[in-house]
Amino acid sequence: MLSLLLRPRQQPVLLVLTTLITLALFALPLLSFAANRLVSGQPLLFWQVSNSWLVLLPLLWLWQGLWWPARRLSAVMVLLDAEILLALLFWLAGNQATELANSGSPLARTAFGSGLWCAAALSLLLAAEAVRQITRSTPWRIVLNLQLWLLPLLLLLSGHLDRLSLLKEYANRTAVFDAAFTQHLWLLGGTLLPTVLIGLPLGLAIARRPRWQNAAFSVLNLIQTVPSVALFGLLIAPLAGLVAHFPVLARWGISGIGIAPALIALVLYALLPLVRSVVAGLQQVPQEVRETARGMGMSAWQQFWHAELPLALPVWLSGLRVVVVQTVGLAVVAALIGAGGFGAIVFQGLLSSALDLVLLGVIPVVALAVIFDALLRLLSALLERRHD
Repeated sequence: MLSLLLRPRQQPVLLVLTTLITLALFALPLLSFAANRLVSGQPLLFWQVSNSWLVLLPLLWLWQGLWWPARRLSAVMVLLDAEILLALLFWLAGNQATELANSGSPLARTAFGSGLWCAAALSLLLAAEAVRQITRSTPWRIVLNLQLWLLPLLLLLSGHLDRLSLLKEYANRTAVFDAAFTQHLWLLGGTLLPTVLIGLPLGLAIARRPRWQNAAFSVLNLIQTVPSVALFGLLIAPLAGLVAHFPVLARWGISGIGIAPALIALVLYALLPLVRSVVAGLQQVPQEVRETARGMGMSAWQQFWHAELPLALPVWLSGLRVVVVQTVGLAVVAALIGAGGFGAIVFQGLLSSALDLVLLGVIPVVALAVIFDALLRLLSALLERRHD
């Protein structure tokens, strides 16, 4: 009997997350309602939201799960419960927004409250913990975590969430959003290509010549210590001076502000993680592999291509993953010098004190970072499994 009462203590992560989800739902506003975009929203607590009692079903199931034995089947049930809870929170928000819009002014705005944001985030953490217990396979962990978004995505595509204030902002700025999305991808691609063309040869060179590493990494570390806004600003005057002396550069789209200084700064920031991963990847290749390759009569190029590259590639991809996620985030700051992207939407929202507009720029950035991170982690895991 005593062991049964103490069983929740055997799953401390599940206990803490379930407790926090419960507190978020009942102690914080679930939604926020405003008569229009200009006025402050009024909080809607759990019992003020229609059909909110449906959330009690997965919540009670979570509490009951604390007394289940810590087995894989129990983790699967927790994962399904967290997935249902996440989808149900989005459904309740869309349903309440539709009811309020139909009963009041079409200008009414319904937004996610702090309780819903916290409960959704905690549900994702709960699902991630369940996935960790279900499998040790990295590819399967990535797939199971990504499938959590299938039901919310179906709700979004079905139009159930269209009356939410965030979706209204998107409807009003579809063209601006699409242009920002394209510009953000251009910034990412325009950063990755020169970073790989510069960082890969540089990493290979200093990996072969260890005495160069201290000087090279000192310079790259120094660049990383410069704040992003300061580096963007430092590039404005030199580029403006170059354009003044060489007007032909202006015809190529180069100027003191805009995409040119943004790409230069982003490339400089991206070099350190890529070069470090290239060096680390080559250093972790066992010496026996190199000796075996030389013993087989391979040339230096063949030794690199057939022996060193397959073993170093997963580490290189890890460095590239850091570069991609870092660039997606830093590209937001590049909007301060006219580079565009989602940063333009974020700063416009900050200037106008429009939280939904800020979220319209922030959420896609987070989504891009998560998607690229998951894809590169999956590719790296598959390469490692193939090598094993």
